[in-house]
Amino acid sequence: MRASIISAAAVAALVGYGSTIGLVLGAAAALGATPAQTASWVLAVCLTKAVGSAVLSAWTRIPVVLAWSTPGAALIAGSDGLTMGQGVAAFLLAAGLILLTGLIRPLSALIARIPASVASGMLAGVLLPFCLAVPLQAAALPGQVLPVILVFVGVRLWNPAFGVLAALAAGVVLAVPAVLGGGAVATTALTLPHLMLIRPDFTVAALIGLGLPLYLVTMASQNLPGFAVLQGAGYAPPVQKALTVTGALSAIGALFGAHTINMAAITAAICLGDEVEPDRAQRWKVGLAYGFCWLLLGLSGPLLLAALAAMPPGLVATVVGLALVAPMIGALTQAFAVADQRFTAASTLVVAASGVSAFHIGAAFWALVAGLALHLLQQTAARRA
Repeated sequence: MRASIISAAAVAALVGYGSTIGLVLGAAAALGATPAQTASWVLAVCLTKAVGSAVLSAWTRIPVVLAWSTPGAALIAGSDGLTMGQGVAAFLLAAGLILLTGLIRPLSALIARIPASVASGMLAGVLLPFCLAVPLQAAALPGQVLPVILVFVGVRLWNPAFGVLAALAAGVVLAVPAVLGGGAVATTALTLPHLMLIRPDFTVAALIGLGLPLYLVTMASQNLPGFAVLQGAGYAPPVQKALTVTGALSAIGALFGAHTINMAAITAAICLGDEVEPDRAQRWKVGLAYGFCWLLLGLSGPLLLAALAAMPPGLVATVVGLALVAPMIGALTQAFAVADQRFTAASTLVVAASGVSAFHIGAAFWALVAGLALHLLQQTAARRA
């Protein structure tokens, strides 16, 4: 295997892990996960990504790179009043719907009919509060947060893919006294992670308020762009195989606390260039190397999580907010791309960002309802005119 394949896979895995692991930890905290459940979550999602990337790449002979659902993690982190068991039930529903979408063609066609203004508006509204936390943290902790922001901006101007990873590294460096002061890192260094089976708690609020939006966000904001990146690189996306495998693996991972996995877009682009492997017929091997890198990251979870847990919450919130700037830009661009759908997009965004909850169902679902209702009313009025 070429060294360029290994290096590209390692960079893609480190960027994917380092840029959004803080968000996954925030999602676990929002569901009230215990440290053991959080560790199981991270290990399970790393293992499902590793297995899925290797299996799909070997099966299709296409470089398939998987990621955890970053917008999905943001959606979970913004939820309120749900327990870990209810979260697992929502993850199972989302995984099951992804699996059915891969097995039943009309479902994928139905998802494709959801207007981009509504899906992207909902996503932008979910991400906005996290991004707004960055200036608030900068005002509260200027000595710690401003250097991280400067590093992020400087590196992003040079290479956007490494901006968040550099910000995370800067945050760890600034938090070295806290990290070394607590003995958690040293005592966890030799601890092997393990999976914990978590019993799902099926409630209407969890399934409708979190499970359904998680499925829609994962499909519209992760899988569809991931397939587009593969197509742009000259490969025919294995849509049904990818959805079937990721849905099945997500269901297995959900039992151990992990949220959904899906096609990667940004990290996939790192692995698809000619410089990785000039022979396109052999480029699928990057999926094997990528899967191995995620296996190592999963096994290193206790040490990495202990180091991150020792960081001040303000620094973690800053890194998470910076990591979500690019996804929010993409969501806003898609949401407001069509002029006559901008009112619908703005309305969906406002409802999602408000955090409103009714009948114990979160804002993401109500944003989707409001956006689809406005879209249908607008279409009806246009036809009558």
